[in-house]
Amino acid sequence: MQQEQNEILRKVRRIEIRARGLSQQLFSGEYHSAYKGRGMAFSEVREYQYGDDVRAIDWNITARLNHPYIKVFEEERELTMMLLVDVSGSNRFGTHHQFKEELVAEVAATLAFSAIANNDKVGVIFFSDKIEKFIPPKKGSSHILRIIRELITFQPTSNGTNLSEALRYFTNVIRKRCTAFVLSDCMDSHYADALKIAAKKHDLAVMRIVDEREEELPDIGLAKFYDPESGMTTLVDTSSREVRRSYRQAFAAMQGHTEEMFSKYGIDHVSIYTGEDFVKPLMKLFKMRS
Repeated sequence: MQQEQNEILRKVRRIEIRARGLSQQLFSGEYHSAYKGRGMAFSEVREYQYGDDVRAIDWNITARLNHPYIKVFEEERELTMMLLVDVSGSNRFGTHHQFKEELVAEVAATLAFSAIANNDKVGVIFFSDKIEKFIPPKKGSSHILRIIRELITFQPTSNGTNLSEALRYFTNVIRKRCTAFVLSDCMDSHYADALKIAAKKHDLAVMRIVDEREEELPDIGLAKFYDPESGMTTLVDTSSREVRRSYRQAFAAMQGHTEEMFSKYGIDHVSIYTGEDFVKPLMKLFKMRS
């Protein structure tokens, strides 16, 4: 037990060092672009001046004082970032010395440290085919270390995936508009309605966590394939060109549909592959939001 605890602490520390370094060195200048249209809070009213935006006129006060006044807003200093983390069975897969769940932990930790460095709140929703755990948004390093520990050690009670359930819960539990990142392989269907509603209420971005072997079957002859979500094992003849072609086409069609849905609802998205440096796709996502 003590050895297991020590190993967990080492993993937490390793991710903390890498994530903190990346957030300070690489994302310090790009971080605020993660918040598309940063929130504006009402500050005061003042007399209208030439060149002011007429849309900011406070008509009630203008009518009462018989002189035009405008509302003055200032950028909100306290923002919230939510991480919606997929912990379903399909994330315990990887063919490049890294499982998808390990990549998710690193990306999520980097985003969290970037938020904390800017004095913003961070919260997390862990989901499978149900809500597994909700960590309310808070500030502070101890809060981030708790999140990292959960990312490393959390054991879901279910293996399935239900993005609709996660998005509906997120929409209901977080009342104030925030920026949210969905970290998932998005291997689910029938979540378009929930996605549309969440994207209207909040600023949503998606990071698809992918392993290249999910896109195309290798030619390794007759092989058993295990589905960690359903628990089923299937025997597949991967030496068949037709089988490999059909699988490749089906996967491409599913991903194409997913990307069309994201584009339809104005949701920025990138794919991040296991075994590859996630810095470039993360920077790409930040830049497309600036």
